Amino acid sequence: MHKTVAWLILALALITAGCDKARVFEENINLPDNNWYVENTPVFAFQIQDTTQTYNIYLNVRYQLSYEFYNLYLRHQLLGPDEKELSAALHELTLMDAKTGKPLGKGSSNIYDIQALALKNVRFKKVGTYKLKLTQYMRRDPLTNIMAVGVRVAKQEEK
Repeated sequence: MHKTVAWLILALALITAGCDKARVFEENINLPDNNWYVENTPVFAFQIQDTTQTYNIYLNVRYQLSYEFYNLYLRHQLLGPDEKELSAALHELTLMDAKTGKPLGKGSSNIYDIQALALKNVRFKKVGTYKLKLTQYMRRDPLTNIMAVGVRVAKQEEK
């Protein structure tokens, strides 16, 4: 009986994961001891096969309620298959309401997740492996109570 339940849970997890047809890539990296050091620059590598499609790129952040600021500055660098920089920008993510301190995103108790659109309507010119690097641009090193960061690449949905 226990094996049957385990298989049902696994099957439901696979079905649920397969429902997101827009997602091309999504990965989140846990930060050691919930500290994001400036020199810790996560790199996310993803494959692009369809150069006719437009994509949106999102930044994922998991943070603790004890995070000291209402926002998070981070910088992205997008590299093409030839390792040349295609774009770079500084992003401000608002994690909490500046006046009330109420956490934004999804979560409860002490842990919250937020996803922010970083690059909209991106068209990749070449098939291949692209890399997106993230660097924290806050004045603290380490930046505490940031648990994980990630990237999501999704097909732009037609209207």
